[in-house]
Amino acid sequence: MTPVSLQTREDRRLMISPWTAFSPEDSERATFAQLEKAHESAVSDQVMRSGVRRLVQESWVRSLSLRLDPSTVAPEHELSADELRDLRSRHPLSSVLPVVHNLLIRHAFDAGLIVAVGDESGRLLWIDGDRVLRRKAEEMMFVEGADWSERRVGTSAPGTALALGHGIQIQRAEHFNRMAHPWSCTAVPIHDPESGVVLGVIDITGGADAVAPQTLPLVEAAVAAIEAELRIQRLGLAADEQGAARVGLALTPTPRRREAPAGLTILGSDNGQLTVGGTTVEISPRHAEILTLLAWHRQGLSADRLALMLSDQANGVDTVRAEMVRVRKVLDALSPRIVISSRPYRLESPLELDAQRVLAFLERGAHRVALGAYRGAVLPNSLAPGIVELRAEVSARLRESMLSDASPDLLLDYARSEEATYDTEVWRACLELLPPRSPKRATVVARLNRIENELNRADAPLAGHRNLSQRSVP
Repeated sequence: MTPVSLQTREDRRLMISPWTAFSPEDSERATFAQLEKAHESAVSDQVMRSGVRRLVQESWVRSLSLRLDPSTVAPEHELSADELRDLRSRHPLSSVLPVVHNLLIRHAFDAGLIVAVGDESGRLLWIDGDRVLRRKAEEMMFVEGADWSERRVGTSAPGTALALGHGIQIQRAEHFNRMAHPWSCTAVPIHDPESGVVLGVIDITGGADAVAPQTLPLVEAAVAAIEAELRIQRLGLAADEQGAARVGLALTPTPRRREAPAGLTILGSDNGQLTVGGTTVEISPRHAEILTLLAWHRQGLSADRLALMLSDQANGVDTVRAEMVRVRKVLDALSPRIVISSRPYRLESPLELDAQRVLAFLERGAHRVALGAYRGAVLPNSLAPGIVELRAEVSARLRESMLSDASPDLLLDYARSEEATYDTEVWRACLELLPPRSPKRATVVARLNRIENELNRADAPLAGHRNLSQRSVP
């Protein structure tokens, strides 16, 4: 085997992949200064200098043909918070965010990197990672909802990866947009495992580490895991628990089909949605309360305790027994898999609550996934004491996690949710986290002022009543 020291310059040149970034330490590749000069020559005189990868030059040509100005070009960002939330919820990659978190995001904080997930058009849907870096990235509009396609911002890792249908690294002045020149990125498109259609893109953004030699194969491996997870989800296969914890999925040579556990959707709605074996039915608010309490208290509940959790009426136990008969009839008609035993009342097989999934995501540090799965309060209009307590617990744990661990953009998403829209502590925390020059600060300040004005108007009649009461006292 030929020692590395004996390799010729031509040998090393042939080993360089056209998809990987130039390294400033390698004499065979362009230095940062050379890249800057090459970029200036290309955009000003439309003359392509040597020392720049052909793939990058071709991307510059495409960018120039679109009449983009490298000094003024900026990502389009016209989505409202609700539109972005709706786009995320409907996107097929939303179901594999836990895999993205396990393989990339949770390591990005320590590495000082940002991880972004974009859709097939190049619009960034989710961004997470190093907080300081995310704030800096806002200055070039690298934010959730922004369009980073090549047709909008010119050469960039996510946009060019989608344009070419292949993973690529873009380093500093290889970006068409001058605002992106301090940054380096690696991006790989995600394909539908069955049709091969592009679903989106994974991007790693930061400094030199973002285009390190090992970064591209790392992201490619993560994308392979994501595509395999999509295939598993469609086949209805269950991954081995130990393998799933290790790499986000586990494929066996002879996978076996297994029905997913029964699930109950209780977030944001009073009529629960019960799903068993692929069939979903809507159940009454009372039945949703009963099944929620039994799913939450897996050890079971006595008739007396369940009655107290549902109502403080004197005849609560008799009412519970009558309701239990009706619940069992509904379950029998739907599936024999869900059985409620007696003394105590207990579910014989697991019933997964969507609220429990949210808390599980929070415990794993997947805060963005948790917020995306949180569709509202637990059975929001229920007055059952047990549900009121459960609702408060889930809401409080989500709020505490957002305040203590969320990034500025994620905390803003939470602040815009229905239950936090008047939470001044959350809005003030957003203001503290946002960088001084962030354009989002004006929106937060306006929101805080509006909350204060609305609260003052609401207090005015009460204040007048207090004044009258005080004057009537001798």
